[in-house]
Amino acid sequence: MDNLRIADFTAEPLDAAMNEPFEIATGTKTEVRNVLVSAALADGTRGYGEAAPPADSKRDGQAATLALLRKQKGFLVGKSLSAWRPLLQELDHRLGPARGPAKAAASMALLDAWARSRRIPLRALFGSAGAKIFSDVTVTMGSPASAEAAARRIVKMGVRTIKIKVGRDVDEDLERVLAVTKAGKKLRLMLDANCGYEPKEAIALARQLKRRGIIPVLYEQPAQRDDWQGLSEVHRFTKIPVAADESVAGRADAAKMAKLRSAQVVNIKLMKCGLLEAWDVALICRAAGLGLMIGGMVESSLAMTCSAHLAAGIGSFDFVDLDTPLWFKKDPMRGLKIARGGLYDLSHVEAGIGVAPGNPRKRKKAPRRRSRP
Repeated sequence: MDNLRIADFTAEPLDAAMNEPFEIATGTKTEVRNVLVSAALADGTRGYGEAAPPADSKRDGQAATLALLRKQKGFLVGKSLSAWRPLLQELDHRLGPARGPAKAAASMALLDAWARSRRIPLRALFGSAGAKIFSDVTVTMGSPASAEAAARRIVKMGVRTIKIKVGRDVDEDLERVLAVTKAGKKLRLMLDANCGYEPKEAIALARQLKRRGIIPVLYEQPAQRDDWQGLSEVHRFTKIPVAADESVAGRADAAKMAKLRSAQVVNIKLMKCGLLEAWDVALICRAAGLGLMIGGMVESSLAMTCSAHLAAGIGSFDFVDLDTPLWFKKDPMRGLKIARGGLYDLSHVEAGIGVAPGNPRKRKKAPRRRSRP
């Protein structure tokens, strides 16, 4: 009997309340409408995956992602995970281009099941370069007062790297960044414009900060998605390392970035292209000497910890942005969590991702609520 044969594959809504809005330059997320995928093997092992589809998209939203994933059950059931890579490649092809959240959830569940069945942590699949990584925590859009309050909560968590959302108005963003600096000394600041700026605006903000002695360690996506020359200009005029996020959505973009070097760092997200392609993107960028960053959408501990396995397993990730479980009013998952200092300690994970859906009715006592950022 092939114990790695897929016996079942399901997808269901994963809805959750947020403790506060997650606001960026291009929009605001006020509720979580994700998708939970489960894959069961013949030996009884079950793996889990998560999709975080964009809320404002009919083509790629929760309902469309659910329907797309449920269609794959007939293809997957009966297949073996013994040769998992060609199977995942075929599955990615079936899901189609630009279906990153669906690809991420399916590949995550299948590889979680494979690793659990083999009794190895998922990071071992990616190379076992390390077992611990430290995430930044984000200050979203809002008033300077709310930004300072959030930054002080972050510092109390033992986190010294703070990512600040910018990209709407240079003067307002300047005040928000200055407010964050009041929370502590020698903080590492990262700016994330999410395509909200034109290069001249991004440069203007950097210059105003420099006059006040503030030099961010990273400037993420300070130009439109297709403005690769703009990314290069921001670095040339500010000398701040620039990270490409929206500009690099998969292997082809990574290869182009390796050639043109419009940015110095690439932000890799499972939801952009799925786990298999994100892994390839990381290897392409590392081989080209580009800096690596791991990030995500608004995801629970399940998808965030999977990303942590990828980054820790490959190694060489200088920037880690896996903090979104902190925006859940109640994380629907049990298992490994982001800890004090932004730590993901994967050394305690014996098999798979180390996170699974929770079942509050079976818990003897409620989990301690984690302070929001």
